[in-house]
Amino acid sequence: MIEVFANQGAAADAAAAFVGDRLAEALGRRGRAVLAATGGRSPTPIYDRLSRAALDWTRVVVTLSDDRFVPDDSPDSNARLVNSHLRVGRAARSIFIPLYSPEASPEAAASKAEPLVRAVLPFDLVHLGMGEDGHVASLIPGASVLDQAMDPSCRQMVMGVPEPVGAPPVARITLTLPALLQAQAILITVAGEAKREILRAAAAGADFPVGAVLQQSAAPVRIIWSP
Repeated sequence: MIEVFANQGAAADAAAAFVGDRLAEALGRRGRAVLAATGGRSPTPIYDRLSRAALDWTRVVVTLSDDRFVPDDSPDSNARLVNSHLRVGRAARSIFIPLYSPEASPEAAASKAEPLVRAVLPFDLVHLGMGEDGHVASLIPGASVLDQAMDPSCRQMVMGVPEPVGAPPVARITLTLPALLQAQAILITVAGEAKREILRAAAAGADFPVGAVLQQSAAPVRIIWSP
């Protein structure tokens, strides 16, 4: 279930190729492609490679699985990471749908993003990282909205996380589990032995948010791991 690569460079090569292939397949099949990208530091080399893919990026929509409720120029902004490493070069012509907007609250930003995200569903690929607490997107243990956002019957696609959670501890905007699962495929990229053990435990039924992604049949999941 977990594909092992010798190093992070080899893992980034495989991940970028997989994402590019999924987007190319969608472009050929329906004339457009939709990617929900992830944030954090680990996807940077993946997006550096993907930005050079020979795709018709004018027909590719990029959004995020989650973002921090911080301005786009903040070093903690996932939008900033995607715009600096993915949406450059050939991929600069892609269409971007942000989750963050300078509203009064993360809930208000989520409400603004909700119809924009709904309009591009389903995703052709959802790319997720995973935290050391087993969270994906901003479905973080301890968040007040976690149970609602993880509920398979939740009707919201985008939800604000009002309290500071995660690392860094800030308010957030996240796709809900039902939104993440509206995907043709899900890619999870992780590094380090501790995270591999969390994935194994979650796949076996341990109570981690990532387990809800691993233990479903709506969307196929590929896991790429490196030391």
